[in-house]
Amino acid sequence: MNAHNPSEHADSQSITPAGDLCHVFSNHVADTRFEDLSQEAVEAAKKSILDIIGVTLAGSGMEPAVRGVADVILDAGGRPEASVLGFGGKAPAQSAAFANGVMAHCLDFDDQTPWGAHPDSSVVPAVLALAERKGRVSGRDLITSVALGQDLFVRLRCNVQWRQDWNLSSVVGAFSAAAAAAYVQGMSREQIAHTLGIASMQSSGTMQVIFGIGSDLRGMYAGFTAQGAVMSVLLAQKSITGIAELFEGKAGIFNVYFGGKYDREKMVDGLGKEYLGASMLYKAWPAVGNVHTYIHATIELMKEHQLKASDIEQIKVFVGDFHQRMCYPLELRRAPATLVDAKFSLPFCVALAAARGQIHIADFSAAALRDPEVLAIAQKVVPVEDSSLDWKVKIPDGRMEIVTRDGRQLVRVGDNVPGSPKAPMSWDALATKFRDCASVAARPLAVERIEEAINLVRNLESLEDSTMLFNAVI
Repeated sequence: MNAHNPSEHADSQSITPAGDLCHVFSNHVADTRFEDLSQEAVEAAKKSILDIIGVTLAGSGMEPAVRGVADVILDAGGRPEASVLGFGGKAPAQSAAFANGVMAHCLDFDDQTPWGAHPDSSVVPAVLALAERKGRVSGRDLITSVALGQDLFVRLRCNVQWRQDWNLSSVVGAFSAAAAAAYVQGMSREQIAHTLGIASMQSSGTMQVIFGIGSDLRGMYAGFTAQGAVMSVLLAQKSITGIAELFEGKAGIFNVYFGGKYDREKMVDGLGKEYLGASMLYKAWPAVGNVHTYIHATIELMKEHQLKASDIEQIKVFVGDFHQRMCYPLELRRAPATLVDAKFSLPFCVALAAARGQIHIADFSAAALRDPEVLAIAQKVVPVEDSSLDWKVKIPDGRMEIVTRDGRQLVRVGDNVPGSPKAPMSWDALATKFRDCASVAARPLAVERIEEAINLVRNLESLEDSTMLFNAVI
């Protein structure tokens, strides 16, 4: 069964009623063809595939905690169905998706929507694992599956009432990853509906995993979502049934998680005509996306005024509700103990940018956590609460002020951030990022393999068999 031409037969384990959004989305996934996608959606899906493979490779070498994950997966053995990137070796598809999902998000370097949250560190590992397991999946089907996952994620993420309580990347990401995985597997509309229902068992996670300090799970949650998506597909193929009123039932996802506050009309507006993944953004720096505006402002102020670290008396960062989470407890944020915490620390990220004048992937290292210059600057970072910067739908650009030792007060808003809608990352910039990421993998790729992977993804729609891509990156 081809992913782009799924069977139209009704499974014997039919679930009703057809009116629940579960079935609306299932029909959407089953009906979509590559030819339906806009050129912008195609480009975004391809960029996301390259970006996620790159940051996954980087995660294998730059985040110490993932070594334990790789050991568990590879030591367990099992049928060698899909590759564990960065380490070599293969594992069952759901296990490979878990390991690659963990690595895809562990550096917080993966792509994101303009409204925050990360679909593709779950979508892409799930899709790649099943495509490799299945074999002879075309580049067009890979692109379409990722575009579908991105589209569904945005429709869900932007149209539920969110109070910074649930972790939307995993709560709604479970369904976008499952939909993408179901498409690449070539499932019927009934099987897709069952897959979404089964995936609800993995729709979980609160923002405490993001806000808390000291846990490796903040960087690993995408692995659980990717693994759940693959498992949901495999179970649905074995005739395991889902949930009839998955989203809109009395105890469905929207009523339980969001108090019944969701906009169904907006979720389906343009469905099948507009693929909203075209809006995806790609990160220039390996840190939580909401801190990039401050990193950019810091780099620009230091460069514009030719400042040195020794010139700084104080750095004021004006923060809304979400940014406050990255500042307190202040002393712990100024001196994070782990790399995961460092990437979510506004004082540390600003200090690193001020000390280095730029941030590269290698700058987030165990040595940086102990760098006396960075830590000294972090002690000078002072958060100033500003409710006008609260996160409503999009987080406003951050504002900061550097006070110099000679009394100057240098103010800047972090606008036009590299990788933002106003300064999107080009293919050339993304290729440079991929090269940097691949070069720090646990098992770095040879230069010729790196260039081959970039070229294959840029021309992915021309591949009849995506196995060539897998061979280039393992």
